[in-house]
Amino acid sequence: MTAGRSLRDAPWLTTGPAAQVLALLNADGEEARVVGGAVRNALLGIPVGDIDIATTAVPDEVVRRADTARIKSVPTGIAHGTVTLVADGQPFEVTTLREDVETFGRKATVAFGRDWARDALRRDFTINSLSVDADGAIHDHVGGLDDIDKRRVRFVGEPSQRIAEDYLRILRFFRIHAAYGAGEIDRAGYLACIAGRGGLASLSAERMRMEMLKLVVADGAPAALVAMEDAGLLLSITGGVAYRGPLAALIGIARDLGHKPDPVRRLGALCVAVSEDAKRLAQRLRLSNAEAKQLDSMGHRWWRMVGMDDARSRRLLYRLGPDPYRERLMLAWARSGGAVAPERWRELATLSERWTAPKFPLKASDFIALGVPEGPALGQALGLAEDAWLAQDFPLDAASLTAIADPIAARFNGAQ
Repeated sequence: MTAGRSLRDAPWLTTGPAAQVLALLNADGEEARVVGGAVRNALLGIPVGDIDIATTAVPDEVVRRADTARIKSVPTGIAHGTVTLVADGQPFEVTTLREDVETFGRKATVAFGRDWARDALRRDFTINSLSVDADGAIHDHVGGLDDIDKRRVRFVGEPSQRIAEDYLRILRFFRIHAAYGAGEIDRAGYLACIAGRGGLASLSAERMRMEMLKLVVADGAPAALVAMEDAGLLLSITGGVAYRGPLAALIGIARDLGHKPDPVRRLGALCVAVSEDAKRLAQRLRLSNAEAKQLDSMGHRWWRMVGMDDARSRRLLYRLGPDPYRERLMLAWARSGGAVAPERWRELATLSERWTAPKFPLKASDFIALGVPEGPALGQALGLAEDAWLAQDFPLDAASLTAIADPIAARFNGAQ
């Protein structure tokens, strides 16, 4: 325990479901503490998300106590000592203290234990190795409190050993620094990441995706990504050139427009110059279909938006829809290099807030009434009419619509 530091006033620790679970596990010779990110965030004064709990009780005992208290238990990782308890609708990962008997990269033979110090020594970073008991007392076995104060991200113990246990820790090192660190990256950790970068090839695309999407939205992402590129790490992850300038520009643009950080949008600014880049990145990181579609839309001929007039911007907004239009325009703005004044870009970016595209007023029944037969000809006639309607800037009056529809219908009258 570290004297003089306490979280006894943390509301999530004293009342509510977390306090209920701790009370359940702190009885009959067993001990439980909140560990990891919740402790780190509370000490840094930032919102606490998931609350993970470590305990001396073995998994079967955790499940037994949960059943007695009518708390739902889910054996999410029981082979490694993890049971998820759901109290008042809130999930808590409860993991029995462990120590590695033998490690093989990510795979490790573990034994359950009761030694809190040994459990802390097997964790990744010092600021993630702190624990707090039900009374709010903070326990620090690895110097994590000093690193919290200095906003310094360090591996626990020997960096190369921690990395060899799981090469994803290379990405986590930069992600955690980007989110919680300050100043220069820890040199010992940085050099160990460089030495171990070959291990990135052993990681699944899904795990790299998860870390990259978290990394790019962290406050310190630009500097961390520069450090990764300088270390020769970024190319092996994305498979292409990193564009530092557009990323920095897009972050500023989004902030100026009042948009929350979006991970796919930032990946687009960092990695996508043409559609082929988007396809490559989606494959390498196994992005979801929605993420891949967003990235591909951003990269599709964004340069055509540079210097476009009002009429073209309205047509694009109609064709793309508000969100895809805004995403592509923000990428064009970030990549334009000052070719267009910021005031003009801002006007284009906020178009959907000032103008709503009308629905195309002509229907299939209109062309059938004009003699166009059902089938492929009808679809072609509608497509040509919509193009003409857009070219004339969305007219809605009857005369203009008749002037569009009649000559097109005449081309298809009697077509089979």
